[in-house]
Amino acid sequence: MAAETQPKALTRKPLLLNKVEGSQDVVNMAAIVPKEDGVISVSEDRTVRVWLKRDSGQYWPSIYHAMPSPCSCMSFNPETRRLSIGLDNGTISEFILSEDYNKMTLVKSYQAHQSRVIMILFVLEMEWVLSTGQDKHFTWHCSESGQRLGGYRTNAGACGLQFDVETRHVFVGDHSGQVTILKLEQESCSLVTTFKGHTGGVTALCWDPIQRVLFSGSSDHSIIMWDIGGRKGTAIELQGHNDKVQSLSYAHHTRQLISCGADGGIVVWNMDVERQETPEWLDSDSCQKCDQPFFWNFKQMWDSKKIGLRQHHCRKCGKAVCGKCSSKRSSIPLMGFEFEVRVCDSCHESITDEERAPTATFHDSKHNIVHVHFDATRGWLLTSGTDKVIKVGGVCSNSC
Repeated sequence: MAAETQPKALTRKPLLLNKVEGSQDVVNMAAIVPKEDGVISVSEDRTVRVWLKRDSGQYWPSIYHAMPSPCSCMSFNPETRRLSIGLDNGTISEFILSEDYNKMTLVKSYQAHQSRVIMILFVLEMEWVLSTGQDKHFTWHCSESGQRLGGYRTNAGACGLQFDVETRHVFVGDHSGQVTILKLEQESCSLVTTFKGHTGGVTALCWDPIQRVLFSGSSDHSIIMWDIGGRKGTAIELQGHNDKVQSLSYAHHTRQLISCGADGGIVVWNMDVERQETPEWLDSDSCQKCDQPFFWNFKQMWDSKKIGLRQHHCRKCGKAVCGKCSSKRSSIPLMGFEFEVRVCDSCHESITDEERAPTATFHDSKHNIVHVHFDATRGWLLTSGTDKVIKVGGVCSNSC
Protein backbone atom coordinates (compact mmCIF):
# COMPACT_ATOMS: atom_id res chain seq x y z
CA MET A 1 0.00 0.00 0.00
CA ALA A 2 1.40 3.39 -0.97
CA ALA A 3 2.18 5.80 1.83
CA GLU A 4 -0.25 8.68 2.20
CA THR A 5 1.10 11.97 0.91
CA GLN A 6 1.36 14.53 3.69
CA PRO A 7 0.64 18.20 3.03
CA LYS A 8 3.79 20.27 2.73
CA ALA A 9 4.34 23.61 4.43
CA LEU A 10 5.55 26.54 2.35
CA THR A 11 8.93 27.12 3.94
CA ARG A 12 11.15 27.93 1.00
CA LYS A 13 11.18 30.32 -1.91
CA PRO A 14 8.92 29.03 -4.73
CA LEU A 15 11.01 27.31 -7.37
CA LEU A 16 9.60 27.76 -10.87
CA LEU A 17 8.83 24.32 -12.28
CA ASN A 18 7.00 25.32 -15.45
CA LYS A 19 5.62 28.23 -17.41
CA VAL A 20 2.44 27.50 -19.33
CA GLU A 21 2.16 29.86 -22.30
CA GLY A 22 -0.16 30.00 -25.28
CA SER A 23 -3.19 32.02 -24.17
CA GLN A 24 -3.88 35.09 -26.30
CA ASP A 25 -5.26 37.21 -23.45
CA VAL A 26 -5.42 37.43 -19.64
CA VAL A 27 -5.73 34.06 -17.88
CA ASN A 28 -8.47 34.92 -15.40
CA MET A 29 -8.34 31.68 -13.46
CA ALA A 30 -6.45 28.39 -13.45
CA ALA A 31 -6.23 25.31 -11.23
CA ILE A 32 -3.89 22.37 -10.71
CA VAL A 33 -5.57 19.05 -11.50
CA PRO A 34 -5.25 16.86 -8.37
CA LYS A 35 -3.25 13.62 -8.79
CA GLU A 36 -2.39 14.62 -12.36
CA ASP A 37 0.37 16.63 -13.97
CA GLY A 38 -2.23 18.96 -15.39
CA VAL A 39 -3.64 22.48 -15.31
CA ILE A 40 -7.10 23.79 -16.26
CA SER A 41 -7.33 27.43 -17.37
CA VAL A 42 -9.95 29.89 -18.57
CA SER A 43 -9.01 33.07 -20.40
CA GLU A 44 -10.29 36.37 -21.65
CA ASP A 45 -9.49 35.00 -25.14
CA ARG A 46 -12.69 32.85 -24.81
CA THR A 47 -10.80 29.57 -24.44
CA VAL A 48 -10.98 26.76 -21.91
CA ARG A 49 -7.80 24.71 -21.94
CA VAL A 50 -6.63 21.59 -20.16
CA TRP A 51 -2.85 21.37 -20.16
CA LEU A 52 -1.18 18.01 -19.50
CA LYS A 53 2.51 17.51 -18.93
CA ARG A 54 4.18 15.56 -21.76
CA ASP A 55 7.33 13.43 -21.74
CA SER A 56 9.28 16.50 -22.82
CA GLY A 57 8.47 18.08 -19.45
CA GLN A 58 6.34 20.80 -21.06
CA TYR A 59 2.60 21.36 -20.71
CA TRP A 60 0.58 21.05 -23.92
CA PRO A 61 -3.18 21.53 -24.34
CA SER A 62 -5.03 18.21 -24.42
CA ILE A 63 -8.28 20.20 -24.62
CA TYR A 64 -8.78 23.48 -26.45
CA HIS A 65 -12.40 24.63 -26.33
CA ALA A 66 -13.67 28.00 -27.58
CA MET A 67 -16.58 29.59 -25.73
CA PRO A 68 -19.03 32.17 -27.18
CA SER A 69 -17.83 34.88 -24.76
CA PRO A 70 -14.70 35.68 -22.71
CA CYS A 71 -14.24 33.26 -19.78
CA SER A 72 -14.22 35.20 -16.52
CA CYS A 73 -14.03 32.46 -13.86
CA MET A 74 -14.29 28.73 -13.19
CA SER A 75 -14.89 26.12 -10.50
CA PHE A 76 -13.57 22.58 -10.81
CA ASN A 77 -14.67 19.64 -8.67
CA PRO A 78 -12.14 16.75 -8.93
CA GLU A 79 -14.50 14.13 -7.49
CA THR A 80 -17.10 14.54 -10.22
CA ARG A 81 -14.76 16.17 -12.78
CA ARG A 82 -17.44 18.85 -13.15
CA LEU A 83 -16.12 22.10 -14.60
CA SER A 84 -18.34 25.18 -14.19
CA ILE A 85 -17.34 28.19 -16.29
CA GLY A 86 -18.58 31.75 -15.91
CA LEU A 87 -18.72 33.95 -18.99
CA ASP A 88 -18.64 37.66 -19.68
CA ASN A 89 -22.21 37.52 -21.04
CA GLY A 90 -23.63 36.28 -17.71
CA THR A 91 -23.90 32.61 -18.73
CA ILE A 92 -22.64 29.66 -16.66
CA SER A 93 -21.73 26.57 -18.70
CA GLU A 94 -21.07 23.21 -17.08
CA PHE A 95 -18.93 20.43 -18.52
CA ILE A 96 -17.83 16.96 -17.44
CA LEU A 97 -14.20 16.13 -18.18
CA SER A 98 -13.26 12.61 -19.24
CA GLU A 99 -11.10 10.44 -16.96
CA ASP A 100 -8.04 10.96 -19.15
CA TYR A 101 -8.70 14.74 -19.35
CA ASN A 102 -8.70 14.64 -23.14
CA LYS A 103 -12.37 15.49 -23.65
CA MET A 104 -14.99 17.79 -22.16
CA THR A 105 -18.73 17.28 -22.62
CA LEU A 106 -21.25 20.08 -22.22
CA VAL A 107 -23.91 19.21 -19.63
CA LYS A 108 -25.91 22.44 -19.50
CA SER A 109 -25.77 26.22 -19.80
CA TYR A 110 -27.98 28.77 -18.09
CA GLN A 111 -28.25 32.54 -17.85
CA ALA A 112 -27.24 33.18 -14.23
CA HIS A 113 -26.57 36.93 -14.52
CA GLN A 114 -27.35 39.91 -16.71
CA SER A 115 -23.65 40.74 -17.10
CA ARG A 116 -20.18 39.28 -16.43
CA VAL A 117 -20.00 36.38 -13.97
CA ILE A 118 -17.36 37.26 -11.35
CA MET A 119 -17.10 34.16 -9.14
CA ILE A 120 -18.45 30.59 -9.13
CA LEU A 121 -18.53 27.95 -6.39
CA PHE A 122 -19.79 24.40 -6.93
CA VAL A 123 -21.02 22.83 -3.68
CA LEU A 124 -21.14 19.06 -4.14
CA GLU A 125 -22.83 18.37 -0.79
CA MET A 126 -25.82 20.57 -1.64
CA GLU A 127 -25.69 20.16 -5.44
CA TRP A 128 -25.65 23.93 -5.71
CA VAL A 129 -23.80 26.34 -7.99
CA LEU A 130 -23.24 29.70 -6.31
CA SER A 131 -22.25 32.75 -8.33
CA THR A 132 -21.80 36.51 -8.23
CA GLY A 133 -21.95 38.95 -11.12
CA GLN A 134 -21.31 42.51 -12.18
CA ASP A 135 -25.08 42.93 -12.13
CA LYS A 136 -24.75 43.21 -8.31
CA HIS A 137 -26.50 39.90 -7.74
CA PHE A 138 -25.58 36.76 -5.87
CA THR A 139 -27.50 33.74 -7.18
CA TRP A 140 -27.59 30.01 -6.60
CA HIS A 141 -28.79 27.26 -8.91
CA CYS A 142 -29.43 23.54 -8.71
CA SER A 143 -26.44 21.86 -10.38
CA GLU A 144 -28.58 18.97 -11.62
CA SER A 145 -31.51 20.84 -13.19
CA GLY A 146 -29.92 24.23 -13.75
CA GLN A 147 -32.98 25.77 -12.07
CA ARG A 148 -32.50 29.08 -10.27
CA LEU A 149 -33.14 28.60 -6.55
CA GLY A 150 -32.76 32.18 -5.36
CA GLY A 151 -30.78 35.39 -5.33
CA TYR A 152 -29.76 38.44 -3.36
CA ARG A 153 -28.83 41.95 -4.54
CA THR A 154 -25.55 43.28 -3.13
CA ASN A 155 -24.45 46.91 -2.63
CA ALA A 156 -21.97 46.73 -5.50
CA GLY A 157 -20.42 44.24 -7.89
CA ALA A 158 -19.14 41.29 -5.87
CA CYS A 159 -15.64 39.80 -6.24
CA GLY A 160 -15.33 37.55 -3.18
CA LEU A 161 -17.46 34.45 -2.64
CA GLN A 162 -17.11 31.68 -0.02
CA PHE A 163 -19.48 29.09 1.46
CA ASP A 164 -19.60 27.15 4.73
CA VAL A 165 -21.20 23.74 4.19
CA GLU A 166 -21.88 23.08 7.89
CA THR A 167 -23.96 26.21 8.55
CA ARG A 168 -25.01 26.99 4.96
CA HIS A 169 -23.66 30.50 5.35
CA VAL A 170 -22.43 32.27 2.24
CA PHE A 171 -19.95 35.15 2.38
CA VAL A 172 -20.10 37.80 -0.35
CA GLY A 173 -17.53 40.61 -0.60
CA ASP A 174 -18.25 43.56 -2.87
CA HIS A 175 -16.58 46.63 -4.37
CA SER A 176 -17.99 48.91 -1.66
CA GLY A 177 -15.72 47.16 0.87
CA GLN A 178 -18.58 45.35 2.56
CA VAL A 179 -18.89 41.64 3.36
CA THR A 180 -22.41 40.22 3.50
CA ILE A 181 -23.27 36.97 5.29
CA LEU A 182 -26.39 35.14 4.08
CA LYS A 183 -28.05 31.98 5.35
CA LEU A 184 -29.15 29.77 2.45
CA GLU A 185 -32.06 27.36 2.47
CA GLN A 186 -33.14 25.25 -0.49
CA GLU A 187 -35.07 28.04 -2.17
CA SER A 188 -34.65 31.09 0.07
CA CYS A 189 -31.98 33.12 1.82
CA SER A 190 -31.92 35.48 4.78
CA LEU A 191 -29.51 38.24 5.71
CA VAL A 192 -27.43 37.34 8.78
CA THR A 193 -25.20 40.41 9.02
CA THR A 194 -22.90 42.75 7.13
CA PHE A 195 -19.52 44.11 8.20
CA LYS A 196 -16.96 46.49 6.78
CA GLY A 197 -13.34 47.10 7.66
CA HIS A 198 -11.66 47.96 4.36
CA THR A 199 -11.27 51.43 2.90
CA GLY A 200 -11.29 49.91 -0.60
CA GLY A 201 -13.34 47.26 -2.35
CA VAL A 202 -13.14 43.60 -1.35
CA THR A 203 -11.24 41.76 -4.08
CA ALA A 204 -10.92 38.24 -2.63
CA LEU A 205 -12.30 36.04 0.16
CA CYS A 206 -10.96 32.86 1.71
CA TRP A 207 -12.68 30.68 4.35
CA ASP A 208 -11.15 28.40 6.98
CA PRO A 209 -14.02 26.12 8.12
CA ILE A 210 -11.92 24.53 10.88
CA GLN A 211 -10.89 27.69 12.74
CA ARG A 212 -14.03 29.44 11.42
CA VAL A 213 -12.05 32.42 10.19
CA LEU A 214 -12.75 34.50 7.08
CA PHE A 215 -9.96 36.31 5.25
CA SER A 216 -10.77 39.29 3.03
CA GLY A 217 -8.33 40.95 0.63
CA SER A 218 -8.88 44.44 -0.67
CA SER A 219 -7.83 47.08 -3.16
CA ASP A 220 -6.62 49.05 -0.11
CA HIS A 221 -3.61 46.63 -0.10
CA SER A 222 -4.68 45.01 3.19
CA ILE A 223 -6.05 41.67 4.38
CA ILE A 224 -8.40 41.35 7.35
CA MET A 225 -8.85 38.14 9.32
CA TRP A 226 -12.42 38.05 10.65
CA ASP A 227 -13.13 35.72 13.57
CA ILE A 228 -16.57 34.39 12.62
CA GLY A 229 -16.31 31.67 15.28
CA GLY A 230 -17.59 33.87 18.09
CA ARG A 231 -14.46 34.93 19.96
CA LYS A 232 -15.71 38.50 20.50
CA GLY A 233 -15.70 39.30 16.80
CA THR A 234 -11.96 39.87 16.54
CA ALA A 235 -10.72 41.47 13.31
CA ILE A 236 -6.97 41.37 12.69
CA GLU A 237 -5.26 43.30 9.89
CA LEU A 238 -2.41 41.94 7.76
CA GLN A 239 -0.31 44.52 5.92
CA GLY A 240 2.18 43.01 3.47
CA HIS A 241 1.34 44.24 -0.04
CA ASN A 242 2.19 47.42 -1.95
CA ASP A 243 -0.76 47.12 -4.33
CA LYS A 244 -4.24 45.63 -4.29
CA VAL A 245 -4.63 42.07 -3.08
CA GLN A 246 -5.85 39.99 -6.03
CA SER A 247 -6.28 36.46 -4.73
CA LEU A 248 -6.14 34.40 -1.52
CA SER A 249 -5.60 30.71 -0.81
CA TYR A 250 -5.45 28.90 2.53
CA ALA A 251 -3.47 25.77 3.42
CA HIS A 252 -5.62 24.26 6.18
CA HIS A 253 -3.17 21.57 7.36
CA THR A 254 -0.25 23.95 7.82
CA ARG A 255 -2.34 27.02 8.74
CA GLN A 256 -0.71 29.24 6.14
CA LEU A 257 -2.44 31.97 4.18
CA ILE A 258 -1.14 32.72 0.68
CA SER A 259 -1.91 36.15 -0.71
CA CYS A 260 -1.03 37.54 -4.13
CA GLY A 261 -1.11 41.12 -5.31
CA ALA A 262 -1.13 43.25 -8.41
CA ASP A 263 2.46 44.15 -7.51
CA GLY A 264 3.46 40.56 -8.33
CA GLY A 265 4.13 39.83 -4.67
CA ILE A 266 3.36 36.47 -3.09
CA VAL A 267 3.12 36.60 0.70
CA VAL A 268 2.91 33.44 2.80
CA TRP A 269 1.49 34.24 6.24
CA ASN A 270 1.99 31.98 9.25
CA MET A 271 -1.45 31.95 10.89
CA ASP A 272 -0.34 29.49 13.59
CA VAL A 273 0.75 32.35 15.84
CA GLU A 274 -1.19 34.35 18.42
CA ARG A 275 -1.88 37.60 16.60
CA GLN A 276 -3.03 40.86 18.15
CA GLU A 277 -5.84 43.13 17.05
CA THR A 278 -4.77 46.60 15.95
CA PRO A 279 -6.00 49.27 18.38
CA GLU A 280 -8.69 51.80 17.56
CA TRP A 281 -7.26 55.23 16.76
CA LEU A 282 -7.97 57.62 19.63
CA ASP A 283 -9.36 61.12 19.14
CA SER A 284 -7.67 64.10 20.75
CA ASP A 285 -7.26 67.83 20.17
CA SER A 286 -3.65 67.71 21.36
CA CYS A 287 -0.75 65.26 21.39
CA GLN A 288 -1.40 62.59 24.00
CA LYS A 289 2.33 62.48 24.78
CA CYS A 290 3.51 66.12 25.00
CA ASP A 291 0.15 67.96 25.00
CA GLN A 292 1.10 70.15 22.03
CA PRO A 293 -2.11 71.35 20.29
CA PHE A 294 -3.06 70.04 16.86
CA PHE A 295 -3.59 72.62 14.12
CA TRP A 296 -7.40 72.76 14.48
CA ASN A 297 -7.26 73.41 18.24
CA PHE A 298 -7.38 77.21 17.99
CA LYS A 299 -8.17 77.83 21.67
CA GLN A 300 -5.16 75.92 23.01
CA MET A 301 -2.92 77.41 20.32
CA TRP A 302 -4.00 80.92 21.42
CA ASP A 303 -3.77 80.20 25.15
CA SER A 304 -0.35 78.53 24.96
CA LYS A 305 0.98 80.76 22.15
CA LYS A 306 2.09 77.62 20.27
CA ILE A 307 1.80 76.68 16.60
CA GLY A 308 -0.58 73.80 15.92
CA LEU A 309 0.90 70.51 14.78
CA ARG A 310 -0.24 67.79 12.44
CA GLN A 311 -1.89 64.74 14.03
CA HIS A 312 -0.49 61.21 13.63
CA HIS A 313 -1.35 57.89 15.27
CA CYS A 314 0.85 55.24 16.83
CA ARG A 315 0.06 51.91 15.18
CA LYS A 316 0.81 49.99 18.40
CA CYS A 317 -1.14 51.91 21.07
CA GLY A 318 -3.47 53.95 18.85
CA LYS A 319 -2.74 57.25 20.63
CA ALA A 320 -2.95 60.56 18.77
CA VAL A 321 0.57 61.99 18.69
CA CYS A 322 2.61 64.69 17.01
CA GLY A 323 5.48 64.03 14.61
CA LYS A 324 8.15 64.73 17.23
CA CYS A 325 6.68 62.14 19.63
CA SER A 326 6.38 59.53 16.85
CA SER A 327 9.65 59.94 14.99
CA LYS A 328 10.44 56.20 15.00
CA ARG A 329 9.33 53.37 12.71
CA SER A 330 9.06 49.65 13.44
CA SER A 331 7.56 46.50 12.03
CA ILE A 332 5.00 44.84 14.35
CA PRO A 333 4.39 41.42 12.72
CA LEU A 334 2.08 40.09 15.44
CA MET A 335 -0.22 43.03 14.69
CA GLY A 336 0.04 42.29 10.98
CA PHE A 337 2.52 45.08 10.14
CA GLU A 338 5.30 43.29 8.27
CA PHE A 339 6.53 46.64 6.94
CA GLU A 340 7.78 49.42 9.21
CA VAL A 341 5.03 51.75 10.42
CA ARG A 342 4.82 54.85 12.61
CA VAL A 343 4.95 54.22 16.37
CA CYS A 344 5.29 56.62 19.28
CA ASP A 345 8.71 56.81 20.91
CA SER A 346 7.68 54.99 24.10
CA CYS A 347 6.12 52.09 22.14
CA HIS A 348 9.27 51.89 19.98
CA GLU A 349 11.37 51.36 23.11
CA SER A 350 9.04 48.63 24.36
CA ILE A 351 9.07 46.53 21.16
CA THR A 352 11.57 43.68 21.50
CA ASP A 353 13.60 42.02 18.73
CA GLU A 354 11.46 38.90 19.24
CA GLU A 355 8.33 40.94 18.56
CA ARG A 356 9.92 42.22 15.34
CA ALA A 357 10.52 38.69 14.04
CA PRO A 358 8.66 38.24 10.71
CA THR A 359 5.56 36.05 10.60
CA ALA A 360 5.41 36.04 6.79
CA THR A 361 7.73 35.36 3.86
CA PHE A 362 7.79 37.46 0.69
CA HIS A 363 8.38 36.32 -2.87
CA ASP A 364 8.33 38.04 -6.26
CA SER A 365 6.36 36.19 -8.94
CA LYS A 366 7.58 38.60 -11.63
CA HIS A 367 4.09 38.95 -13.10
CA ASN A 368 0.84 40.74 -12.23
CA ILE A 369 -1.15 37.97 -10.54
CA VAL A 370 -4.92 37.72 -10.93
CA HIS A 371 -5.38 34.27 -9.38
CA VAL A 372 -3.55 31.79 -7.16
CA HIS A 373 -4.14 28.08 -6.50
CA PHE A 374 -2.21 25.96 -4.00
CA ASP A 375 -2.00 22.15 -4.07
CA ALA A 376 -1.09 21.33 -0.46
CA THR A 377 -0.38 17.62 -1.02
CA ARG A 378 2.38 18.30 -3.52
CA GLY A 379 3.43 21.75 -2.38
CA TRP A 380 2.69 23.24 -5.81
CA LEU A 381 1.75 26.87 -6.19
CA LEU A 382 0.05 28.09 -9.38
CA THR A 383 -0.34 31.72 -10.38
CA SER A 384 -2.01 33.18 -13.46
CA GLY A 385 -1.55 36.73 -14.60
CA THR A 386 -2.33 39.59 -16.91
CA ASP A 387 0.80 38.66 -18.90
CA LYS A 388 -1.15 35.64 -20.30
CA VAL A 389 1.25 33.27 -18.49
CA ILE A 390 0.54 30.52 -15.94
CA LYS A 391 3.38 29.72 -13.57
CA VAL A 392 3.65 26.48 -11.59
CA GLY A 393 6.14 26.57 -8.73
CA GLY A 394 7.28 24.03 -6.19
CA VAL A 395 7.51 24.93 -2.52
CA CYS A 396 8.90 22.10 -0.36
CA SER A 397 9.18 21.76 3.37
CA ASN A 398 12.58 21.24 4.94
CA SER A 399 11.91 17.53 5.19
CA CYS A 400 11.41 17.11 1.43
